[in-house]
Amino acid sequence: MTTREQVEEMIDRYVVSVGLTKEGTYNPERRAWYWTIGSAKIEVFIQAIPMKDGSQRNFLRIFSPLMQVPKHDELRFYRHLLELNDSKLGVKLTIMPGSDTVYATYERDIQGIDYDEVSTCIADLEWWADTLDDQLKQQFFGR
Repeated sequence: MTTREQVEEMIDRYVVSVGLTKEGTYNPERRAWYWTIGSAKIEVFIQAIPMKDGSQRNFLRIFSPLMQVPKHDELRFYRHLLELNDSKLGVKLTIMPGSDTVYATYERDIQGIDYDEVSTCIADLEWWADTLDDQLKQQFFGR
């Protein structure tokens, strides 16, 4: 059984492997890591989800805010996000309730996860976020 603490150690290891430090990225109050890669802001944490039987499942969650929903041409924008969700493997594009911010998101139950998968998940999300934020802003805002 993979524990939250084991996955947190894997995240720490990844952070160091890309030249960052735990001290420079980790927020102990939120139990989350934050850093920037290119133009993308990355957030990584473990979230416990309660189950009906009283147990809980822990998920690795990785987020990056990409842009605000444009006030013009919203239907085309949302359709484009859905099409990207179909074609961009390993990442999904989301909007949190009560928000107009589009996020690149990755989630996975931590059971059975190992360091190679943690590092691949984070690196993939970093790449997609740094790519998609620029592409979407250019396409919908011309910048």
